[in-house]
Amino acid sequence: MKLRALATPADFELAAGWLQREENSQWLDFGSSCQRVTPALLRIMTQRDTHYIRFYSIRGDDAPIGIVALSNVDRHMRTGTLWGVAGEKSFRCRGWASLAASRLLTLAFQELGLRAVNTWIVAHNPSQRGAVRLGFRYVGRQRQCHAIDGQPYDRLLYDLLASEHRELDRPAARAAAGAATPRAGAAAILRGVAL
Repeated sequence: MKLRALATPADFELAAGWLQREENSQWLDFGSSCQRVTPALLRIMTQRDTHYIRFYSIRGDDAPIGIVALSNVDRHMRTGTLWGVAGEKSFRCRGWASLAASRLLTLAFQELGLRAVNTWIVAHNPSQRGAVRLGFRYVGRQRQCHAIDGQPYDRLLYDLLASEHRELDRPAARAAAGAATPRAGAAAILRGVAL
């Protein structure tokens, strides 16, 4: 598992393409009802110290298969919001996004010095299991604050303290990554986001 920053115009195009897919964008919210992220907006986000957006990859060629990110990073309050998107469909539902999110949480707590990270998940999204796997605790519900196809949904709120974080490790999964055959599956989404 490798995390790397978005750096080239091709990186921003690829990431924005994943974020613009309806299967992903319906779960996201980047403020002001913005659910569509352009390459230009993504570049601006990466230039601010309130966002840490990373590709994750598992193959030897370092081809990215998804994105994990922290947004709303507040160095004074020492908090941030975790989200991510599994970009390559053939790698979904295998735990790679959870492993990448776990690595990013380690960076958040150890290198950025955050004390707490939160996330939210639309109520009927199966990624609730991913949040629990990462050690997040359910802390509440925002009612009817997220719209998908004009229908209101609740957001389930979760948080994780630095003292509670334990980085996931999947050596067997990493070793099998090259031999694994693609499998179809629904995107699991943490912060509405694919995990």
